[in-house]
Amino acid sequence: MGAFECVRKVYQTDGLRGFYRGMSASYAGISETVIHFVIYESIKQKLLEYKIASTMENDEESVKEASDFVGMMLAAATSKTCATSIAYPHEVIRTRLREEGTKYRSFFQTLSLIVQEEGYGSLYRGLTTHLVRQIPNTAIMMATYELVVYLLNG
Repeated sequence: MGAFECVRKVYQTDGLRGFYRGMSASYAGISETVIHFVIYESIKQKLLEYKIASTMENDEESVKEASDFVGMMLAAATSKTCATSIAYPHEVIRTRLREEGTKYRSFFQTLSLIVQEEGYGSLYRGLTTHLVRQIPNTAIMMATYELVVYLLNG
């Protein structure tokens, strides 16, 4: 099925509303980003404090090194793992809401139905695969961001 056929089928089946299925779960996904950045910035601050303390003991000037960027990658990986583990159920709910011809209608109705029929564990189905894909991506992205900020600040 081509893209235009898919658009036509969604419109014929569900109307304009069909294009916005799972939107409420996508909004809930914003919480993952918030959690990720709060944890990342906290870890980054702790790493910076440790580096400042160690350079003050040795009376050295603080200079960015490759190990600093490895630390940033580890901070990003850790924060992304925590955030995703906390907020992952929204991914399951969003996927269920987007299924065609389904019994799922709204965010909270889907949440309660999944828990009722399949148990709480089903809210984390697919988490490992998701983490394997997301963690390296986030670590590289955040280290690249920190490197660009460092290079632009001179």
